[in-house]
Amino acid sequence: MSLVGFATSLIKQPLAESQKRRLSSQSPRGSVEREAWGRSLENPTEFYEDCFRYFHQSLPRELREHRAYFHNVPENRRGFGEDAFHTMWFLLQREFQPDSFLEIGVFRGQVITLIALCAKLAGRNCPVYGISPFSSAGDSVSKYPTAIDYYQDTLENFAHFSLPRPTLLKAYSTDPAAVELISSRLWPLIYIDGNHDYEIALQDWNLCSRQVPSGGVIVLDDAGRGTSYNPPLFAFAGHPGPSRIAQEISSREFREILQVGHNRVFQKL
Repeated sequence: MSLVGFATSLIKQPLAESQKRRLSSQSPRGSVEREAWGRSLENPTEFYEDCFRYFHQSLPRELREHRAYFHNVPENRRGFGEDAFHTMWFLLQREFQPDSFLEIGVFRGQVITLIALCAKLAGRNCPVYGISPFSSAGDSVSKYPTAIDYYQDTLENFAHFSLPRPTLLKAYSTDPAAVELISSRLWPLIYIDGNHDYEIALQDWNLCSRQVPSGGVIVLDDAGRGTSYNPPLFAFAGHPGPSRIAQEISSREFREILQVGHNRVFQKL
């Protein structure tokens, strides 16, 4: 980071925290329930802010504590993402009640533990699967700490929440073993959050889009650039690769049904 960038971050951080406090205490401008998801495409900034408020005002306590466990460790953060995304996953789980879940790009397990926890709280069974190199391997826009056993750490995070053991595959999403696992069944809910470079992310999309049944859903991470979404100071619009893919998705095959920040949700027709 340059000196200018470092100075900017020092100025931005307290302003972002102030914005968080202000937004979290305000009344919502509208609903975030299923019938209001169209608003997320028409006014994604306002909808995102309402998802942020929902997290702080209405989300079940167990899910807010889950977010704190992964996020509130500045020196060794267990997860990235944003508070509003916990609201998104809660809404998707409640709406679609998937009987399985696949994530590409696990990091330390924040999302797959969240999916398992949502299912547990709802009294449902939802086996979760994760494909990841479970290493510090990054891409053109991402770098990760090296002194972590990502595979074991993910299992320990599942144990922390007393969740059923996940099925984890240590591989790149383009490896034959990963392609075989993805192709082995139909997945009602898939989260693509692996390599952010366009060519690799496009391969992930092309393969996963074939393995989602009619009515199934794919969530594409880091894909908010090029939309009218204007992120708050504490949020992020996404990366060029996934954002380009989102713009190229055929409306004859998939329909975008929800946008929460840089997460965009597509349902197969």
